[in-house]
Amino acid sequence: MLVSGRSRLLTALLQAQKWPFQPSRDMRLVQFQAPHLVGPHLGLETGNGGGVINLNAFDPTLPKTMIPFLEQGEATLSVARRALAAQLPVLPRSEVTFLAPVTRPDKVVCVGMNYVDHCKEQNVPVPKEPIIFSKFASSIVGPYDEVVLPPESQEVDWEVELAVVIGKKGKHIKATDAMAHVAGFTVAHDVSARDWQMRRNGKQWLLGKTFDTFCPLGPALVTKDSVADPHNLKICCRVNGEVVQSSNTNQMVFKTEELIAWVSQFVTFYPGDVILTGTPPGVGVFRKPPVFLKVSEGPDSPDGELWVHTLWKEDRSEGFRSGGQGVTGHMLLSSSCLKKEPREG
Repeated sequence: MLVSGRSRLLTALLQAQKWPFQPSRDMRLVQFQAPHLVGPHLGLETGNGGGVINLNAFDPTLPKTMIPFLEQGEATLSVARRALAAQLPVLPRSEVTFLAPVTRPDKVVCVGMNYVDHCKEQNVPVPKEPIIFSKFASSIVGPYDEVVLPPESQEVDWEVELAVVIGKKGKHIKATDAMAHVAGFTVAHDVSARDWQMRRNGKQWLLGKTFDTFCPLGPALVTKDSVADPHNLKICCRVNGEVVQSSNTNQMVFKTEELIAWVSQFVTFYPGDVILTGTPPGVGVFRKPPVFLKVSEGPDSPDGELWVHTLWKEDRSEGFRSGGQGVTGHMLLSSSCLKKEPREG
């Protein structure tokens, strides 16, 4: 791996440390709406595919959106833990609309070429430093919202990613302290217009990455104490039922701690900030021939569907835990329906 000696030393140090967060009962924070409620609310998803516990009904003093909730730190997280342990009413999944777990963050930081196997598929060297770009917060949509294919692009592509959500403000954060600034993890999709990323706009990536709806997130923010090791997770993407990306987060060149330390040299992290940690191989642009997302045509044709999900290690008999053998269930799931954006005029 072509990384600097300093990076190799730091990676070895982090790997040598015992992961400090032992999995507890799975805490999956969500933002949702329901017909009988006014505006967004905070909730707990009761497992993958389960219903939602209304945290604001459990404690009306809690904020109703994620960023103010995260800003209050342990005070609000402790309330969520009590709610998780209590026997509370569950809203059926069919009666709620899931929003992105974080909306309008201060920043969405993205990392390019951060999987060793993704570099191999491009036949390019592994980066010696993180390649950082961004998306505008206006690109964020919910996990089941429509991804709009803009008429300005004919080369819209998929990129499944593990996303880190910041929980504590910080600048110049040491890698060894980085996880203290993390609230948890979610699934993201870095939808990308390759023509605008690779050939237009002076080959600057921003415009190709930040069309409206180009950042589906969620549904759940899985708290860090529910994750045994974020760098040993199965990650895959399906398009219309076909697996197009399949890898493991152990292929990351720069792990979560290194990314936070690197980026915080330049900017201050705030609660709710999102880091998209890179995508594995299998994207459409590097297929032969290239393949891009499109919507089925005709009055009887269903809309194209884009399924994106990551699978976490799970023990077959004892549920989610560190060191589980085999992958048997979804912990994070995102599904977005594609549609075309009509031209005005």
